[in-house]
Amino acid sequence: TSTTATMAEYHAQNKAKLISETRRRFEAEYVTDKPDKYDPRDVERLQQDDNWVESYLLWRHSIVDETLKMLDESFQWRKEMSVNDLTESSIPRWLLEIGGIYLHGYDKEGNKLFWIRVKYHVKDHKTMLDKKKLIAFWLERYAKRENGKPVTVMFDLSETGINSIDMDFVRFIINCFKVYYPKYLSKMVIFDMPWIMNAAFKIVKSWLGPEAVSLLKFTSKNEVQDYVSVEYLPPHMGGTDPFKYSYPPLVDDDFQTPLCENGPIASEDEASSKEDLESDGKETLETVSNEEQTALLKKINLTEHTSKAEENEKADSKMKAFKKPLSVFKGPLLHISPAEELYFGSTESGEKKTLIVLTNVTKNIVAFKVRTTAPEKYRVKPSNSSCDPGASVDIVVSPHGGLTVSAQDRFLIMAAEMEQSSGTGPAELTQFWKEVPRNKVMEHRLRCHIVESCKPTTLTLKDNAFNMSDKTSEDLYLQLASSRRESDFSTP
Repeated sequence: TSTTATMAEYHAQNKAKLISETRRRFEAEYVTDKPDKYDPRDVERLQQDDNWVESYLLWRHSIVDETLKMLDESFQWRKEMSVNDLTESSIPRWLLEIGGIYLHGYDKEGNKLFWIRVKYHVKDHKTMLDKKKLIAFWLERYAKRENGKPVTVMFDLSETGINSIDMDFVRFIINCFKVYYPKYLSKMVIFDMPWIMNAAFKIVKSWLGPEAVSLLKFTSKNEVQDYVSVEYLPPHMGGTDPFKYSYPPLVDDDFQTPLCENGPIASEDEASSKEDLESDGKETLETVSNEEQTALLKKINLTEHTSKAEENEKADSKMKAFKKPLSVFKGPLLHISPAEELYFGSTESGEKKTLIVLTNVTKNIVAFKVRTTAPEKYRVKPSNSSCDPGASVDIVVSPHGGLTVSAQDRFLIMAAEMEQSSGTGPAELTQFWKEVPRNKVMEHRLRCHIVESCKPTTLTLKDNAFNMSDKTSEDLYLQLASSRRESDFSTP
Protein backbone atom coordinates (compact mmCIF):
# COMPACT_ATOMS: atom_id res chain seq x y z
CA THR A 1 0.00 0.00 0.00
CA SER A 2 2.94 2.36 0.56
CA THR A 3 3.54 2.47 -3.21
CA THR A 4 -0.11 3.31 -3.90
CA ALA A 5 0.13 5.99 -1.23
CA THR A 6 3.20 7.51 -2.87
CA MET A 7 1.55 7.22 -6.29
CA ALA A 8 -1.52 9.01 -4.96
CA GLU A 9 0.74 11.64 -3.43
CA TYR A 10 2.60 12.05 -6.70
CA HIS A 11 -0.67 12.45 -8.61
CA ALA A 12 -1.94 14.99 -6.13
CA GLN A 13 1.27 17.02 -6.36
CA ASN A 14 1.30 16.73 -10.13
CA LYS A 15 -2.33 17.83 -10.31
CA ALA A 16 -1.64 20.84 -8.09
CA LYS A 17 1.33 21.71 -10.32
CA LEU A 18 -0.76 21.53 -13.51
CA ILE A 19 -3.54 23.61 -11.95
CA SER A 20 -1.20 26.38 -10.87
CA GLU A 21 0.63 26.35 -14.21
CA THR A 22 -2.68 26.64 -16.06
CA ARG A 23 -3.71 29.57 -13.86
CA ARG A 24 -0.40 31.36 -14.16
CA ARG A 25 -0.19 31.01 -17.92
CA PHE A 26 -3.82 31.91 -18.54
CA GLU A 27 -3.30 35.15 -16.64
CA ALA A 28 0.02 35.91 -18.34
CA GLU A 29 -0.70 34.80 -21.90
CA TYR A 30 -4.41 35.46 -22.30
CA VAL A 31 -5.89 37.78 -19.69
CA THR A 32 -3.14 40.41 -19.69
CA ASP A 33 -3.43 41.15 -23.43
CA LYS A 34 -7.19 41.41 -23.70
CA PRO A 35 -8.77 41.51 -20.27
CA ASP A 36 -12.17 42.60 -21.64
CA LYS A 37 -12.48 39.41 -23.71
CA TYR A 38 -13.74 37.61 -20.61
CA ASP A 39 -16.19 38.07 -17.77
CA PRO A 40 -14.08 39.03 -14.72
CA ARG A 41 -16.20 36.64 -12.59
CA ASP A 42 -14.98 33.70 -14.67
CA VAL A 43 -11.36 34.86 -14.46
CA GLU A 44 -11.74 35.17 -10.70
CA ARG A 45 -13.42 31.77 -10.37
CA LEU A 46 -10.63 30.12 -12.36
CA GLN A 47 -8.19 31.34 -9.69
CA GLN A 48 -10.34 30.02 -6.84
CA ASP A 49 -12.01 26.83 -8.03
CA ASP A 50 -9.63 23.88 -8.45
CA ASN A 51 -12.34 21.55 -9.72
CA TRP A 52 -13.16 23.90 -12.56
CA VAL A 53 -9.56 24.10 -13.76
CA GLU A 54 -9.25 20.37 -13.39
CA SER A 55 -12.31 19.66 -15.52
CA TYR A 56 -10.70 21.52 -18.43
CA LEU A 57 -7.36 19.82 -17.86
CA LEU A 58 -8.88 16.34 -17.75
CA TRP A 59 -10.77 16.88 -20.96
CA ARG A 60 -7.54 17.97 -22.66
CA HIS A 61 -5.51 15.09 -21.17
CA SER A 62 -3.53 17.42 -18.92
CA ILE A 63 -1.83 19.16 -21.86
CA VAL A 64 -1.65 22.73 -20.63
CA ASP A 65 -1.37 24.36 -24.10
CA GLU A 66 -4.55 22.65 -25.23
CA THR A 67 -6.29 23.47 -21.97
CA LEU A 68 -5.49 27.18 -22.36
CA LYS A 69 -6.96 27.29 -25.89
CA MET A 70 -10.07 25.62 -24.62
CA LEU A 71 -10.39 28.02 -21.68
CA ASP A 72 -10.01 30.94 -24.06
CA GLU A 73 -12.78 29.69 -26.35
CA SER A 74 -15.02 28.71 -23.47
CA PHE A 75 -14.59 32.00 -21.59
CA GLN A 76 -15.23 34.10 -24.71
CA TRP A 77 -18.41 32.18 -25.30
CA ARG A 78 -19.48 32.60 -21.68
CA LYS A 79 -19.09 36.35 -22.03
CA GLU A 80 -20.90 36.54 -25.40
CA MET A 81 -23.82 34.56 -24.02
CA SER A 82 -23.57 36.42 -20.68
CA VAL A 83 -23.87 33.01 -19.05
CA ASN A 84 -23.29 34.32 -15.52
CA ASP A 85 -26.33 36.58 -15.81
CA LEU A 86 -28.74 34.17 -17.48
CA THR A 87 -31.95 33.84 -15.52
CA GLU A 88 -35.43 32.61 -16.30
CA SER A 89 -36.35 36.12 -17.42
CA SER A 90 -33.56 36.05 -20.05
CA ILE A 91 -35.52 33.35 -21.91
CA PRO A 92 -38.71 34.17 -23.84
CA ARG A 93 -41.61 32.71 -21.94
CA TRP A 94 -43.06 30.83 -24.94
CA LEU A 95 -39.81 28.90 -25.24
CA LEU A 96 -40.01 27.78 -21.61
CA GLU A 97 -43.67 26.86 -22.06
CA ILE A 98 -43.10 24.62 -25.10
CA GLY A 99 -40.97 22.20 -23.08
CA GLY A 100 -38.45 21.36 -25.76
CA ILE A 101 -35.49 21.48 -23.37
CA TYR A 102 -35.45 20.53 -19.69
CA LEU A 103 -33.79 18.40 -17.01
CA HIS A 104 -35.81 15.56 -15.53
CA GLY A 105 -35.13 12.06 -14.22
CA TYR A 106 -32.02 9.85 -14.15
CA ASP A 107 -30.41 7.16 -16.26
CA LYS A 108 -29.43 3.74 -14.91
CA GLU A 109 -26.05 5.03 -13.77
CA GLY A 110 -27.67 7.86 -11.81
CA ASN A 111 -26.82 10.64 -14.27
CA LYS A 112 -29.39 13.41 -14.68
CA LEU A 113 -31.32 13.34 -17.99
CA PHE A 114 -31.18 16.44 -20.18
CA TRP A 115 -34.14 16.22 -22.57
CA ILE A 116 -34.07 17.78 -26.02
CA ARG A 117 -37.41 17.10 -27.66
CA VAL A 118 -36.53 17.91 -31.25
CA LYS A 119 -40.10 17.96 -32.57
CA TYR A 120 -40.57 21.31 -30.80
CA HIS A 121 -37.61 22.90 -32.57
CA VAL A 122 -38.57 24.25 -35.92
CA LYS A 123 -35.65 25.64 -37.89
CA ASP A 124 -35.78 29.36 -37.41
CA HIS A 125 -32.79 31.68 -37.38
CA LYS A 126 -34.63 34.36 -35.43
CA THR A 127 -35.11 32.10 -32.40
CA MET A 128 -31.76 30.33 -32.58
CA LEU A 129 -30.00 32.59 -30.09
CA ASP A 130 -32.80 32.17 -27.56
CA LYS A 131 -32.65 28.38 -27.87
CA LYS A 132 -28.92 28.45 -27.33
CA LYS A 133 -29.46 30.62 -24.27
CA LEU A 134 -31.99 28.14 -22.93
CA ILE A 135 -29.49 25.28 -23.27
CA ALA A 136 -26.82 27.40 -21.58
CA PHE A 137 -29.26 28.43 -18.85
CA TRP A 138 -30.07 24.80 -17.95
CA LEU A 139 -26.47 23.61 -18.13
CA GLU A 140 -25.15 26.50 -16.05
CA ARG A 141 -27.88 26.03 -13.46
CA TYR A 142 -27.08 22.33 -13.31
CA ALA A 143 -23.31 22.86 -13.19
CA LYS A 144 -23.60 25.29 -10.29
CA ARG A 145 -25.65 22.79 -8.32
CA GLU A 146 -24.06 19.52 -9.22
CA ASN A 147 -20.44 20.60 -9.59
CA GLY A 148 -19.21 18.19 -12.23
CA LYS A 149 -21.58 15.24 -12.25
CA PRO A 150 -22.24 14.29 -15.89
CA VAL A 151 -25.61 14.46 -17.63
CA THR A 152 -27.07 12.09 -20.21
CA VAL A 153 -28.56 13.95 -23.16
CA MET A 154 -31.83 12.42 -24.37
CA PHE A 155 -32.01 13.57 -27.98
CA ASP A 156 -35.57 12.64 -28.81
CA LEU A 157 -36.21 12.65 -32.57
CA SER A 158 -39.61 10.97 -32.46
CA GLU A 159 -42.22 12.56 -34.73
CA THR A 160 -39.64 14.79 -36.39
CA GLY A 161 -39.26 15.64 -40.02
CA ILE A 162 -36.19 16.91 -41.76
CA ASN A 163 -37.26 20.54 -41.21
CA SER A 164 -37.02 20.23 -37.42
CA ILE A 165 -33.39 19.32 -37.60
CA ASP A 166 -31.20 22.31 -37.47
CA MET A 167 -27.61 21.16 -37.76
CA ASP A 168 -26.40 24.47 -36.38
CA PHE A 169 -28.36 23.75 -33.22
CA VAL A 170 -27.02 20.18 -33.00
CA ARG A 171 -23.51 21.48 -33.44
CA PHE A 172 -24.05 24.00 -30.67
CA ILE A 173 -25.20 21.28 -28.28
CA ILE A 174 -22.14 19.21 -29.07
CA ASN A 175 -19.88 22.20 -28.58
CA CYS A 176 -21.46 22.80 -25.20
CA PHE A 177 -20.08 19.49 -24.03
CA LYS A 178 -16.85 19.57 -26.03
CA VAL A 179 -15.78 23.06 -25.06
CA TYR A 180 -18.06 24.96 -22.73
CA TYR A 181 -18.95 22.28 -20.17
CA PRO A 182 -16.09 19.80 -20.34
CA LYS A 183 -16.58 16.32 -18.84
CA TYR A 184 -20.31 16.89 -18.31
CA LEU A 185 -21.46 14.46 -20.99
CA SER A 186 -21.95 10.88 -19.91
CA LYS A 187 -23.63 9.87 -23.19
CA MET A 188 -26.02 11.13 -25.82
CA VAL A 189 -28.95 8.81 -26.35
CA ILE A 190 -30.44 9.46 -29.79
CA PHE A 191 -33.98 8.13 -29.97
CA ASP A 192 -35.84 7.24 -33.17
CA MET A 193 -33.58 8.86 -35.71
CA PRO A 194 -35.26 8.99 -39.15
CA TRP A 195 -33.15 7.14 -41.75
CA ILE A 196 -33.07 10.29 -43.82
CA MET A 197 -30.74 11.75 -41.23
CA ASN A 198 -28.00 9.14 -41.45
CA ALA A 199 -25.87 11.41 -43.59
CA ALA A 200 -26.33 14.32 -41.21
CA PHE A 201 -25.19 12.25 -38.26
CA LYS A 202 -22.00 11.27 -40.07
CA ILE A 203 -21.16 14.98 -39.88
CA VAL A 204 -22.04 15.04 -36.20
CA LYS A 205 -19.60 12.19 -35.60
CA SER A 206 -16.83 14.16 -37.26
CA TRP A 207 -17.56 17.12 -34.97
CA LEU A 208 -17.44 14.94 -31.93
CA GLY A 209 -14.05 13.51 -32.75
CA PRO A 210 -12.97 9.88 -32.32
CA GLU A 211 -13.03 9.77 -28.50
CA ALA A 212 -16.50 11.12 -28.08
CA VAL A 213 -18.18 9.13 -30.87
CA SER A 214 -18.53 6.20 -28.48
CA LEU A 215 -20.80 8.42 -26.35
CA LEU A 216 -23.48 8.46 -29.10
CA LYS A 217 -26.08 5.74 -28.53
CA PHE A 218 -28.60 5.26 -31.34
CA THR A 219 -31.75 3.70 -29.94
CA SER A 220 -35.33 2.78 -30.65
CA LYS A 221 -37.86 1.55 -28.09
CA ASN A 222 -36.00 -1.74 -27.79
CA GLU A 223 -32.58 -0.36 -26.89
CA VAL A 224 -33.42 2.79 -24.98
CA GLN A 225 -34.12 0.74 -21.85
CA ASP A 226 -30.48 -0.37 -21.83
CA TYR A 227 -29.68 3.15 -20.63
CA VAL A 228 -32.77 4.44 -18.82
CA SER A 229 -35.22 2.36 -16.78
CA VAL A 230 -38.95 2.53 -17.62
CA GLU A 231 -39.76 4.67 -14.57
CA TYR A 232 -37.92 7.62 -16.18
CA LEU A 233 -39.02 7.03 -19.77
CA PRO A 234 -42.17 8.61 -21.20
CA PRO A 235 -44.86 6.34 -22.69
CA HIS A 236 -43.81 7.03 -26.29
CA MET A 237 -40.44 5.47 -25.45
CA GLY A 238 -42.08 2.45 -23.86
CA GLY A 239 -41.80 3.84 -20.34
CA THR A 240 -44.13 4.49 -17.39
CA ASP A 241 -43.06 7.97 -16.30
CA PRO A 242 -46.25 9.99 -15.71
CA PHE A 243 -44.29 13.27 -15.86
CA LYS A 244 -45.90 15.97 -18.00
CA TYR A 245 -43.88 19.08 -18.75
CA SER A 246 -45.48 22.33 -17.69
CA TYR A 247 -44.28 25.87 -16.97
CA PRO A 248 -44.19 27.78 -14.67
CA PRO A 249 -42.53 26.80 -12.35
CA LEU A 250 -39.28 25.44 -13.76
CA VAL A 251 -39.03 21.67 -13.64
CA ASP A 252 -36.99 20.85 -10.57
CA ASP A 253 -36.59 17.31 -9.36
CA ASP A 254 -33.08 17.75 -8.07
CA PHE A 255 -32.13 16.30 -4.71
CA GLN A 256 -32.03 18.91 -1.97
CA THR A 257 -31.54 19.11 1.78
CA PRO A 258 -34.68 17.88 3.55
CA LEU A 259 -36.27 19.34 6.67
CA CYS A 260 -34.57 18.19 9.84
CA GLU A 261 -36.50 17.20 12.94
CA ASN A 262 -37.32 20.74 14.04
CA GLY A 263 -38.32 22.26 10.72
CA PRO A 264 -36.30 23.47 7.75
CA ILE A 265 -32.55 23.82 8.04
CA ALA A 266 -31.48 27.35 7.26
CA SER A 267 -28.09 26.17 6.13
CA GLU A 268 -26.17 22.98 6.39
CA ASP A 269 -23.65 24.55 8.70
CA GLU A 270 -26.31 25.11 11.32
CA ALA A 271 -27.63 21.58 11.15
CA SER A 272 -26.85 20.41 14.63
CA SER A 273 -25.56 16.89 14.73
CA LYS A 274 -25.63 16.89 18.54
CA GLU A 275 -29.18 15.61 18.45
CA ASP A 276 -28.70 13.28 15.53
CA LEU A 277 -29.65 9.74 16.34
CA GLU A 278 -26.68 7.51 16.16
CA SER A 279 -26.54 3.83 16.72
CA ASP A 280 -23.91 1.26 17.45
CA GLY A 281 -26.02 -1.63 16.23
CA LYS A 282 -26.79 -2.97 19.72
CA GLU A 283 -28.64 -0.08 21.19
CA THR A 284 -30.90 1.25 18.53
CA LEU A 285 -31.87 4.52 20.07
CA GLU A 286 -28.78 5.87 21.68
CA THR A 287 -29.12 9.60 22.08
CA VAL A 288 -27.49 12.38 23.98
CA SER A 289 -29.44 12.07 27.19
CA ASN A 290 -31.92 9.74 28.82
CA GLU A 291 -34.69 12.32 28.74
CA GLU A 292 -34.23 12.73 25.01
CA GLN A 293 -34.19 9.00 24.61
CA THR A 294 -37.44 8.57 26.46
CA ALA A 295 -39.00 11.44 24.55
CA LEU A 296 -37.96 9.82 21.32
CA LEU A 297 -39.20 6.42 22.33
CA LYS A 298 -42.52 7.97 23.26
CA LYS A 299 -42.58 9.70 19.96
CA ILE A 300 -42.47 6.44 18.08
CA ASN A 301 -45.23 4.87 20.08
CA LEU A 302 -43.18 2.62 22.28
CA THR A 303 -44.84 1.78 25.56
CA GLU A 304 -43.84 4.29 28.20
CA HIS A 305 -42.77 3.70 31.83
CA THR A 306 -40.63 0.67 31.14
CA SER A 307 -37.17 0.13 32.51
CA LYS A 308 -34.21 0.98 30.32
CA ALA A 309 -33.25 -2.67 29.92
CA GLU A 310 -36.70 -3.51 28.67
CA GLU A 311 -36.57 -0.55 26.35
CA ASN A 312 -33.37 -1.81 24.83
CA GLU A 313 -34.74 -5.27 24.48
CA LYS A 314 -37.81 -3.90 22.75
CA ALA A 315 -35.70 -1.72 20.56
CA ASP A 316 -33.69 -4.79 19.64
CA SER A 317 -36.73 -6.81 18.72
CA LYS A 318 -38.02 -3.79 16.84
CA MET A 319 -34.83 -3.80 14.81
CA LYS A 320 -35.23 -7.48 14.04
CA ALA A 321 -38.73 -6.88 12.81
CA PHE A 322 -37.38 -4.03 10.74
CA LYS A 323 -34.18 -5.45 9.42
CA LYS A 324 -35.10 -9.04 8.76
CA PRO A 325 -37.53 -8.61 5.90
CA LEU A 326 -35.83 -5.68 4.21
CA SER A 327 -33.60 -6.00 1.20
CA VAL A 328 -30.08 -4.62 1.41
CA PHE A 329 -28.12 -2.65 -1.16
CA LYS A 330 -24.44 -3.57 -0.73
CA GLY A 331 -22.46 -0.49 -1.66
CA PRO A 332 -18.67 -0.14 -1.44
CA LEU A 333 -18.87 2.11 1.66
CA LEU A 334 -22.30 1.50 3.12
CA HIS A 335 -24.87 -1.24 3.12
CA ILE A 336 -28.24 0.47 2.80
CA SER A 337 -31.48 -1.08 3.84
CA PRO A 338 -34.02 -1.09 2.22
CA ALA A 339 -32.28 -1.53 -1.14
CA GLU A 340 -34.68 0.29 -3.45
CA GLU A 341 -37.99 1.35 -1.98
CA LEU A 342 -39.02 3.11 1.21
CA TYR A 343 -42.36 1.83 2.47
CA PHE A 344 -44.55 4.37 4.22
CA GLY A 345 -47.41 2.75 6.09
CA SER A 346 -49.96 4.45 8.33
CA THR A 347 -49.75 4.05 12.07
CA GLU A 348 -52.88 4.44 14.22
CA SER A 349 -52.03 8.05 14.99
CA GLY A 350 -52.09 8.77 11.27
CA GLU A 351 -48.31 9.29 11.29
CA LYS A 352 -46.26 7.57 8.65
CA LYS A 353 -42.61 6.93 9.31
CA THR A 354 -40.01 4.68 7.87
CA LEU A 355 -36.40 3.77 8.58
CA ILE A 356 -33.29 3.75 6.45
CA VAL A 357 -30.52 1.72 8.06
CA LEU A 358 -26.94 2.48 7.00
CA THR A 359 -24.10 0.13 7.94
CA ASN A 360 -20.51 1.23 7.48
CA VAL A 361 -18.52 -1.62 5.88
CA THR A 362 -15.20 0.25 5.72
CA LYS A 363 -12.39 0.69 8.24
CA ASN A 364 -12.86 4.47 8.27
CA ILE A 365 -15.54 6.86 9.42
CA VAL A 366 -18.04 7.43 6.60
CA ALA A 367 -19.76 10.79 6.25
CA PHE A 368 -23.26 10.66 4.77
CA LYS A 369 -25.96 13.06 3.65
CA VAL A 370 -29.56 12.42 2.73
CA ARG A 371 -31.23 14.45 -0.02
CA THR A 372 -34.76 14.35 -1.37
CA THR A 373 -36.63 15.65 -4.40
CA ALA A 374 -39.34 16.96 -2.04
CA PRO A 375 -37.36 18.79 0.67
CA GLU A 376 -40.35 20.66 2.06
CA LYS A 377 -42.24 17.41 2.58
CA TYR A 378 -40.00 15.17 4.69
CA ARG A 379 -38.21 15.31 8.00
CA VAL A 380 -35.06 13.23 7.90
CA LYS A 381 -33.05 12.63 11.02
CA PRO A 382 -30.08 12.57 10.90
CA SER A 383 -29.72 13.99 7.40
CA ASN A 384 -26.08 15.03 7.59
CA SER A 385 -23.85 13.02 9.90
CA SER A 386 -21.25 10.26 10.03
CA CYS A 387 -21.05 6.58 10.86
CA ASP A 388 -18.20 4.81 12.64
CA PRO A 389 -16.44 1.78 11.12
CA GLY A 390 -18.64 -1.33 11.41
CA ALA A 391 -21.46 0.64 13.04
CA SER A 392 -25.04 1.20 11.87
CA VAL A 393 -27.08 4.39 11.87
CA ASP A 394 -30.87 4.53 11.77
CA ILE A 395 -32.32 7.38 9.79
CA VAL A 396 -35.94 8.15 10.59
CA VAL A 397 -37.87 9.57 7.65
CA SER A 398 -41.27 11.08 8.39
CA PRO A 399 -43.55 13.10 6.10
CA HIS A 400 -44.21 16.57 7.49
CA GLY A 401 -47.64 16.87 9.15
CA GLY A 402 -50.45 16.08 6.76
CA LEU A 403 -48.38 16.00 3.56
CA THR A 404 -48.86 12.97 1.38
CA VAL A 405 -46.07 10.69 0.27
CA SER A 406 -45.92 10.44 -3.51
CA ALA A 407 -44.48 7.59 -5.56
CA GLN A 408 -42.68 10.32 -7.55
CA ASP A 409 -40.58 11.30 -4.50
CA ARG A 410 -37.00 10.12 -4.39
CA PHE A 411 -34.28 9.99 -1.75
CA LEU A 412 -30.56 10.14 -2.42
CA ILE A 413 -27.92 8.92 0.02
CA MET A 414 -24.43 10.31 -0.53
CA ALA A 415 -21.49 8.82 1.36
CA ALA A 416 -17.73 9.29 1.42
CA GLU A 417 -14.87 7.98 3.56
CA MET A 418 -13.22 10.42 5.94
CA GLU A 419 -9.57 10.49 6.99
CA GLN A 420 -8.89 8.87 10.35
CA SER A 421 -7.78 12.17 11.82
CA SER A 422 -10.68 14.40 10.81
CA GLY A 423 -13.36 15.46 13.29
CA THR A 424 -17.04 14.84 12.66
CA GLY A 425 -18.65 17.99 14.06
CA PRO A 426 -21.00 20.06 11.87
CA ALA A 427 -18.22 22.45 10.81
CA GLU A 428 -15.83 19.64 9.91
CA LEU A 429 -18.51 17.81 7.96
CA THR A 430 -19.39 20.95 6.01
CA GLN A 431 -15.71 21.46 5.16
CA PHE A 432 -15.31 17.78 4.25
CA TRP A 433 -18.19 17.89 1.75
CA LYS A 434 -16.79 21.05 0.17
CA GLU A 435 -13.47 19.37 -0.54
CA VAL A 436 -14.28 15.73 -1.26
CA PRO A 437 -13.79 14.90 -4.97
CA ARG A 438 -16.91 13.75 -6.87
CA ASN A 439 -15.43 10.38 -7.79
CA LYS A 440 -14.98 9.51 -4.10
CA VAL A 441 -18.68 9.93 -3.34
CA MET A 442 -20.94 6.88 -3.37
CA GLU A 443 -24.54 7.64 -4.29
CA HIS A 444 -27.64 5.51 -3.94
CA ARG A 445 -31.25 6.42 -4.75
CA LEU A 446 -34.44 5.17 -3.12
CA ARG A 447 -38.02 5.37 -4.36
CA CYS A 448 -41.08 5.77 -2.15
CA HIS A 449 -43.93 3.32 -1.87
CA ILE A 450 -47.14 3.80 0.06
CA VAL A 451 -48.58 0.81 1.88
CA GLU A 452 -52.33 0.78 2.45
CA SER A 453 -53.10 1.10 6.13
CA CYS A 454 -55.45 -1.89 6.19
CA LYS A 455 -52.51 -4.28 5.86
CA PRO A 456 -50.50 -4.22 9.06
CA THR A 457 -46.86 -4.34 8.13
CA THR A 458 -43.64 -4.56 10.07
CA LEU A 459 -42.18 -1.82 8.00
CA THR A 460 -43.69 1.03 9.96
CA LEU A 461 -42.90 2.03 13.52
CA LYS A 462 -45.77 0.37 15.21
CA ASP A 463 -46.43 -1.48 18.45
CA ASN A 464 -47.42 -4.75 16.86
CA ALA A 465 -44.00 -5.00 15.26
CA PHE A 466 -42.56 -5.83 18.66
CA ASN A 467 -44.80 -8.75 19.44
CA MET A 468 -44.20 -10.54 16.20
CA SER A 469 -41.91 -13.45 15.65
CA ASP A 470 -39.49 -13.20 12.77
CA LYS A 471 -41.50 -15.83 10.97
CA THR A 472 -44.66 -13.73 10.96
CA SER A 473 -42.83 -10.66 9.85
CA GLU A 474 -41.27 -12.64 7.00
CA ASP A 475 -44.70 -13.94 5.96
CA LEU A 476 -46.17 -10.49 6.10
CA TYR A 477 -43.42 -9.13 3.97
CA LEU A 478 -43.91 -11.81 1.33
CA GLN A 479 -47.64 -11.22 1.40
CA LEU A 480 -47.01 -7.52 1.06
CA ALA A 481 -44.58 -8.02 -1.81
CA SER A 482 -46.96 -10.22 -3.75
CA SER A 483 -49.90 -7.89 -3.24
CA ARG A 484 -47.63 -5.07 -4.40
CA ARG A 485 -46.69 -6.90 -7.55
CA GLU A 486 -50.33 -7.40 -8.39
CA SER A 487 -51.12 -3.77 -7.72
CA ASP A 488 -48.21 -2.66 -9.89
CA PHE A 489 -49.94 -4.01 -12.96
CA SER A 490 -53.37 -2.72 -12.17
CA THR A 491 -54.29 0.69 -13.51
CA PRO A 492 -54.71 3.33 -10.83
